[in-house]
Amino acid sequence: MSNTRTQEYAERLSRLIQHETISSREDTDLSKFYSFHELLKKEFPSLFAACALEDFSGSILLRWQGQDSSLMPIMLMNHHDVVEATGDWTHAPFSGDIADGKVWGRGTLDTKGGLWGMLQAADELCRDGFVPARDVYFMSTACEETTGDSADAISMALLQRGIRFSLVLDEGGMILEEPMAGAKGRFAMIGVGEKGYADLKFTARSSGGHASTPPKNSPLVRLGKFMVAAEKKHVFKVWMSPTVKATLRSLSSSMSGPLKFVLGHPGFFSPLLCRVMPSISGMAGAMLKTTLAFTMAQGSGGRNVLPEEAYVIGNMRYSHHQGGKNSIEAITKLANKFDLDTEIVSPDFDSPISSHTSSAFKLVEQAVGASFKGVKTAPYIMNAASDSRFMSRVCDNCLRFAPFAISKKQLSSVHGIDECVNVDTLAPAVDFYKYIIQNSQNI
Repeated sequence: MSNTRTQEYAERLSRLIQHETISSREDTDLSKFYSFHELLKKEFPSLFAACALEDFSGSILLRWQGQDSSLMPIMLMNHHDVVEATGDWTHAPFSGDIADGKVWGRGTLDTKGGLWGMLQAADELCRDGFVPARDVYFMSTACEETTGDSADAISMALLQRGIRFSLVLDEGGMILEEPMAGAKGRFAMIGVGEKGYADLKFTARSSGGHASTPPKNSPLVRLGKFMVAAEKKHVFKVWMSPTVKATLRSLSSSMSGPLKFVLGHPGFFSPLLCRVMPSISGMAGAMLKTTLAFTMAQGSGGRNVLPEEAYVIGNMRYSHHQGGKNSIEAITKLANKFDLDTEIVSPDFDSPISSHTSSAFKLVEQAVGASFKGVKTAPYIMNAASDSRFMSRVCDNCLRFAPFAISKKQLSSVHGIDECVNVDTLAPAVDFYKYIIQNSQNI
């Protein structure tokens, strides 16, 4: 790998990181996103010259015309908005520092890194005179971290135009060392679906009063009992889907001993695995059922005042097999036992699971193998949400993978402190996207 190429890539990504693009539901000023568009045009001039550009309220859609417009196009997508960067960072979050073999800063992994990689690959191909076999669309949104409105609007616009895609590739899993205990080696975790998302508000009410004479089962006590019960009771259905079975079979190929045999036969050992998987891997356990995490709470405004109303917010990620409606009904039934009202604060868009045996998935597998030597692949269901859920309106093969080899510490830095990406994974990432574009005719 050329050191010159690696250094150039690190510097290009650094410039994108230095342009702060934090999105907020409260801030409607889009000027920083439009100035970021200008930076992209400057960094990738050949691609932007070859593409038709549409703006969707700070989000962009590019179309690179291919040789045969009768073929279904493909879409590569990421987002250029980022979350806030609080806390004590080793390198300032928008410094884009290149140090210790890494590019540091908010967005290096989520997901300006992926955006840079796909645009860099296409820009180099454009510069060399390459024309893809079919149309290639590029999409980057400015509100993925907040509302997802742009992806929703773009997918509806494409639907109305009658455009369908043979592959949509968005952010998602990455390349991890031993993603599950015992699975030795490096695996590219390719998301074939994502769980649904809903925020729920659970409210307890009373007549209030002075804290010096507390009644039994005041609002906060009822909420506390409810949260304990939600963690301890089996509220949501546990089921091992065909996708989870495929994940386990893929990972078992690098295991040894009894665990290799058990995970290699997940259908037979399904009852056992459903009980023990949460202790083996939090990620794998979450793929088996709907989850609910309590994230916010509010009581009274005074230290010595009993609240007339108190509430907690629960962030639900619901499974495909139980779905949003049935998952919400299950937790509402439990909340009723504690005399709580349940309100759906933000329902979400449901998206299906894509096939891990499709030609689109095989192309992504081949791109991984050609760009990252010795890396195996495994399908999985994402617990997080992405813009690609909306693209299921116009594509049956929505896959979620970012071509970066990272450590578990780096994985935890996403939405956390000291987010960074290794410089030695940048060139393979560009090669990965090039492979997808150059071989799109194989879908």
